[in-house]
Amino acid sequence: MAEPRKLRGHKATATCCIASRDRPGLVATSGEDGCICWFDMRCKDVQFIMDVSNDPISSLSFKSGNEDIIYVSSEKEIKCFDLHKLDGASWKPLGSYNYNKDEINQIACNSRSSFLASADDTGDVKIIDIHQHCIYKTLRAGHASICSSVQFIPWRPWEVITGGFDSKLIMWDFSKGHPCKILDFGLPEMNGCSTAGQCFNPAFVHALAVPDVDMSDKLGRICVVARGDGVVDVINIESELTDVKSKSSIKSRKGTQSVSKHRNSW
Repeated sequence: MAEPRKLRGHKATATCCIASRDRPGLVATSGEDGCICWFDMRCKDVQFIMDVSNDPISSLSFKSGNEDIIYVSSEKEIKCFDLHKLDGASWKPLGSYNYNKDEINQIACNSRSSFLASADDTGDVKIIDIHQHCIYKTLRAGHASICSSVQFIPWRPWEVITGGFDSKLIMWDFSKGHPCKILDFGLPEMNGCSTAGQCFNPAFVHALAVPDVDMSDKLGRICVVARGDGVVDVINIESELTDVKSKSSIKSRKGTQSVSKHRNSW
C-alpha cells in the first residue's frame, strides 16, 4: 500500500479543506494558526500561505462562479479576499461581515453567488445578501444547541439545510425564515444504533454534504449527514419535502371536511 501524501504548511491543527471546481488539483486549507495554505496537487510543496487572522479559521468557501474570491470565517467574523489583489505582503480583505453573535462553525455560498450562509454556536444561521452587503435573514429557534454545519440546496434557490449538536437536521425556506422539515436523529426510531457502544455517543450532526446541481442527476438529490454516533445518513431531500407537502395536504382536506360538516349542521 502506497504511503499517503501529506500536505504540509500549517503550524497548528488544520480545520477546513476545500477543493476548486474550476482549477483541478487546487486545494485550500485553513488552520488554528490563522493561515490559509494553497496547494497544487501537481507540485510537492505548498504554493503560498496567507496569514489572515490572529484567531483560528473555522471555515472556507469559494464564491460560486468566481473562485478568485474566497470567504474566510474566524471567530464571529467573515472576511472576503480577492486572490488577484493580494500582494503577499499584507493580506487585506475586500470587506468583512460581522453579523454572527457567537463563533462561526461553517460558511457556504449559494450557487448563484447571491447569498452567504453562516452557522454559529448560538444555533442561529445568518443569511447574508452578498450584492447588497447586508443581512438578509436570521434563521433562529430551529436548533437548541450549536449549529455546526450549513449548506444551500442548489436546485431549490430559496432553501438551505443545517445540522446541529441537538441532533437535528433542518431544511429551511430562508426567504420566509421558517423550517420546512425537521429530522431529529436523537429520537429512538431515528438514531439507528447498530452497536451498544455507539449508543453512548449522541447523534450530533457534525458535517453535511449536498451535491452541486450538475451532479444531482447522477448522485440523486440527496444530503449526506455525518453523525457523532458513527452513522452516516444519506437523506433523500425531495422525498422528505414531498412527505411534508402530502401531510399538509391531508391536514388541509381534513380541516375543510370539518368546516363543511359544521356548516351543514346549521
